[in-house]
Amino acid sequence: MQLLLTSAGISNPSIAAALESLLGKPVAESTALLIPTAVHPFPDGASMAWRAIRGEADSPLAGLGWKSVGVLELTALPTIRDESWMPAVREADALLVWGGDVLYLCDWMRRSGLAALLPSLESTVYVGVSAGSVAATSRNCDAEFDLRFVPDGSDMAAEAEQTLGLVDFALYPHLDRPGMEDATLPAIERWAAQAGVPTYAIDDQTAVVVADGAVEVVSEGTWRLLTP
Repeated sequence: MQLLLTSAGISNPSIAAALESLLGKPVAESTALLIPTAVHPFPDGASMAWRAIRGEADSPLAGLGWKSVGVLELTALPTIRDESWMPAVREADALLVWGGDVLYLCDWMRRSGLAALLPSLESTVYVGVSAGSVAATSRNCDAEFDLRFVPDGSDMAAEAEQTLGLVDFALYPHLDRPGMEDATLPAIERWAAQAGVPTYAIDDQTAVVVADGAVEVVSEGTWRLLTP
């Protein structure tokens, strides 16, 4: 699996070029499945998911002009037969993993069976946005925030800092985005100091590309690599 881990989607030509390089063909000739699951815990989650599906969200992703786009809703998968959804995942050129609540997303990736399937998708491009990117890394930088949305009585809180670990580094998105005090560089540096793994702090014009084991940063903005 190749990964394109973004803060805010395909936000500039450099990231768009990186996406097509990973796909090995134009977006217009590629198929994708959008995973909107991570936004459901939020009060406005239903409309946020709809905007993402329609390609009307601020972070460009579903509306890039794909040959076809389907919706893969993780919360539905445990209730249907594997043969109803696994072939579509295996055949898709890209999985578009939307942002939201990292903890909720990781929990449903495991429950649905998608997490177990991901390592076998050798030619698939995993495209993450914000929480969708963090979920693929080795540590949840948003655990404290995500805990606010855990339902009473749920055991989900026990996994707050656990992500999928598809890569051996952490990622902190939205570097220096206005209005996000936890995303200033000093705040991220404090978090990274105790994370125990290298941490990429990236702004909304930056992406981290992981292809064939090699890591590359593609940016028209600002980023930092913070080591523990």
